[in-house]
Amino acid sequence: MFMVSDLAREILLTLTGPRNYDRAAGNYDRAAGNYDRAARARLRRVLVDELHEAHEQPLQLPEPHDDRLQAIARMLYEEPGDNASLAELGQAIGASARTLSRLFHNELGMTFYQWRTQLRIFHALVLLADGHDTTHVAHACGWANPSSFIAAFTKLIGTTPGRYRTGRGVLPGE
Repeated sequence: MFMVSDLAREILLTLTGPRNYDRAAGNYDRAAGNYDRAARARLRRVLVDELHEAHEQPLQLPEPHDDRLQAIARMLYEEPGDNASLAELGQAIGASARTLSRLFHNELGMTFYQWRTQLRIFHALVLLADGHDTTHVAHACGWANPSSFIAAFTKLIGTTPGRYRTGRGVLPGE
């Protein structure tokens, strides 16, 4: 998976958006077409530059080593949709939310919320690959509504759950 800039994303949308379908059908005047062609060429050059700068991001969930974090991880692997707070999970294993929060940050380099979101997205990838619809996946993974799930999924994966499910947004290397 590659993380690209917002600029690269917007250029790609501009180059592939609905306006381009009208041009393909010949519904534009020649003077505007020549200008559009030159503008599109400039945009493509900027997009290539942006893509050269893009960094590959590994798609992996960091695994905790601390026994307390491992206990939380096991609970959430078994039930990714569990919406228990860090304090509630901490009570179940005998650790304070503050201690656990510090451990997540120091050991995994992220907050509990970020880690749990990644865990849920990984679970969502499996469910989507099995053919489940977005609404089912959103609820199974702990989101209150599909739109918040779609936003989180798109931010982390770079494509919508629907596109991923139908294979149009499959990640490179899969």
